[in-house]
Amino acid sequence: MKIGSNLVARDPAPGAGHPIAEKLMSVYRRTLEAFGPQGWWPGETPFEICIGAILTQNTNWRNVERSIAALKASGLLHPSGINEIPVDALARLIRPAGYYNVKAARVKSFVELIFSHFSGKLEDMFDAELEDLRDLLLGVKGIGPETADSMLLYAFQKPTFVVDAYTTRILARHDMIYEEMGYEDVRRLFMDFLPRDVGLFNEYHALLVRLGKEFCRKARPRCKGCPLEGM
Repeated sequence: MKIGSNLVARDPAPGAGHPIAEKLMSVYRRTLEAFGPQGWWPGETPFEICIGAILTQNTNWRNVERSIAALKASGLLHPSGINEIPVDALARLIRPAGYYNVKAARVKSFVELIFSHFSGKLEDMFDAELEDLRDLLLGVKGIGPETADSMLLYAFQKPTFVVDAYTTRILARHDMIYEEMGYEDVRRLFMDFLPRDVGLFNEYHALLVRLGKEFCRKARPRCKGCPLEGM
């Protein structure tokens, strides 16, 4: 399921007009002009996106795709299928994603949440309020803020910003945050100074990932020709 970029703000940012808001939007416009829409997150269904968000921890997306393909081939890529399969059998199917025993337990715990709070119906999770659903996801063992926000934004279409290592690195190098700032503080920067719009947050996060991979690399950044050069 590729989610488009609907950039019409439904909820104006509390900090609209602030210099930080202007700088954040400048970063967005520059990267969008340079790279174009990214069409994130890959996945045919919200449930697949959620499982992908768990499996992508500490591995690359190609390995996740192999694991997802194995679940699809087995006809198990739905809440009931994951709920019924033994955890050791699930671990074997998702082996390409690495840390398969740990991740199998996390996937099972996520599905247990669906059954315990939403009667096994993923679609009922869409009706939950953002912060309520976020708290529930963060209560699942092995689901941290980045994974929870990825599910909320890309699967459940909730306006929350996903912060990752690329986000922190890029903003710190452009004097927009301190490197020691925690996840929630960086997330609040986007939540408070940008319109709370799913399309905007979706595209912005994807663009930062691409910028981090191609230019703002950890060890050897390519500053010349970077879309943010001169900021």
